[in-house]
Amino acid sequence: MRGLCDAGRLDDAVHLLYSMLRRISQKGCDADVVVYRTLFYAICAVGRVALAEHLLAKVLLKGLRYPRRRRAFRPPELQGRSLEDMKRIIDDALVSGGVRSLASYKAMVEELYAEGRVGHADKLFDEMIQRRFRPPVSMFEAKIAALCKEGRVEDGARVVEVEMMERDCVPTVRAYNLVMDGLCKEGKATRAVGYLDGMDRQVGCVASKESFEVLVDGLCSEGRFLEATRILERMLRRRYWPQSAIFENVIRGLCSSGRSYEAVLWLEEMISQGKVPQVDVWTSLVSMVCLVDDLVKSSLFWDVLEHEPTYC
Repeated sequence: MRGLCDAGRLDDAVHLLYSMLRRISQKGCDADVVVYRTLFYAICAVGRVALAEHLLAKVLLKGLRYPRRRRAFRPPELQGRSLEDMKRIIDDALVSGGVRSLASYKAMVEELYAEGRVGHADKLFDEMIQRRFRPPVSMFEAKIAALCKEGRVEDGARVVEVEMMERDCVPTVRAYNLVMDGLCKEGKATRAVGYLDGMDRQVGCVASKESFEVLVDGLCSEGRFLEATRILERMLRRRYWPQSAIFENVIRGLCSSGRSYEAVLWLEEMISQGKVPQVDVWTSLVSMVCLVDDLVKSSLFWDVLEHEPTYC
């Protein structure tokens, strides 16, 4: 359906929809709501609003399984609305106008979060909960991802710490990773480390390789290179092998802060895993060694001057 709409073949897409009407009458709209909305959006975008109204009414009537509800059915009106208003009406009608199901709510809400329409997604999310549907973990993850993408990391953290707990939904590794990544991008890597500790305390939630890499990158970007090495050590104890870029960031950072001994140790660890450092990593190490060598020579020179006898 999406491919036909993107190609502008709306008439073929309409024929495809007609072939799906029997499925709708048997199962309701269900998770296919996101398929139908694609077509309705495309038809409205080209100005064929009357056709969109007709097809939307047909889909909704097929999804109404009980005669009493059919008699009370009133098709939604799209004429005279802005495109954004038409989209909102279509979304609401597809989820609430037919036979309501967890699958249709889940599909629509996750799609809206992915599109960045957080306010509308939240409205349908709350409506779903009021109708006593229990939201799956994936819906919370979609919400966290959307909030973090908008820069609302604190709201995303609240979803993990409060909303999921209130719904007896155990936070997943992906949920934690999304919040940690958002915090690191805002320069709050130290706080993000606390979520790693929280995962260690939570039964059945084991930090992933991505969890550690996000934290190491975040700490390095803030210049906290020694803290980054401690996270890297925890990562290796879990037998997660970092990418070359992770090692290189740490080594460059240690070189820039004059930690030559630690930098060489992590270089050895990197090479022992069969990874070849980039040229600029070697350059950082050589520059640091040369700087130390110059400082040593300079120190010896002044020592000689201080102890050199003076002649009158």
